Amino acid sequence: MALQSDDLLILLEVSRTGRFTAAAETLGLNHTTVSRRISALERSLGGHVLVRASGGWELTDLGLRAVAAAEEVARALSALEGNDDGASRLSGVVRMSATDGFSAYIAAPAFARLRRDHPRLSVEIVAATRRASQTRSGLDLEVVVGRPQVHRAEAIRLGEYMLGLYASREYLADYGTPSTITEVLEHPLVYFIDSMLQVDSLDAPRRLLPSMKDSLSSTNVFVHVEATRAGAGIGLLPCFMANLHPDLVRLLPEQVAERLGYWLVARPDSLRQPAVAAVVGALRAATDAFEDRLLGRG
Repeated sequence: MALQSDDLLILLEVSRTGRFTAAAETLGLNHTTVSRRISALERSLGGHVLVRASGGWELTDLGLRAVAAAEEVARALSALEGNDDGASRLSGVVRMSATDGFSAYIAAPAFARLRRDHPRLSVEIVAATRRASQTRSGLDLEVVVGRPQVHRAEAIRLGEYMLGLYASREYLADYGTPSTITEVLEHPLVYFIDSMLQVDSLDAPRRLLPSMKDSLSSTNVFVHVEATRAGAGIGLLPCFMANLHPDLVRLLPEQVAERLGYWLVARPDSLRQPAVAAVVGALRAATDAFEDRLLGRG
């Protein structure tokens, strides 16, 4: 059976979404057509291009080679359809996951700026604090905390941010301002839910403040900030978020200053896509520009 270029383009979209149904919606096809065309492609190539993973469909080694060819086809078609400026032809949907704070303060403004030059580009952000996925089905890239251990993917260091101890002025007026770590341990902690925390690098309280009792816990760092502002206890907060609120006071900055790394993870085939490459460039530039605030300076 002869290889059809359209089948390669369908595989390219499935590789981006991880699901036949999502690819079908993007391409204006139905689910059974996508499934049938993938089967036809596999017959043409003599092997499987996709395997089912926990989060959707994942490319095989043959699938990776087929997607690389599909990207060449897509670029050639884009060149025929486009105008004289290749950069202005960036289009499509880039899907990523990142932590809540990074998504709000770095990724969202970076993408807003990027879309001024590329209005046909769309970005979807899944806000989540978790380890890097081993499959990455349905995602073009991830931003995680701590150096990831991944296979068949590239890990790019974006920068670092600082965690510090904070309490509201009202809380300190009611309960006193601790001047030592020993005194801090007598107060309740606002932080992540310990049993649901997936990121080893964020386990700082168990190392720095082992006997501190949980007060209000959440999977969302915005809840940490607002709970600390409301007087629920002492929060271990990202400085770039806490420093925006004049009602919060940083405690013992010389003793509690936990630096954590932001890392970007993506498959090599994703990084070769012009739209994804543009998003990665925007994220790197935005993280660099935000460095002082990430580290609690200014």
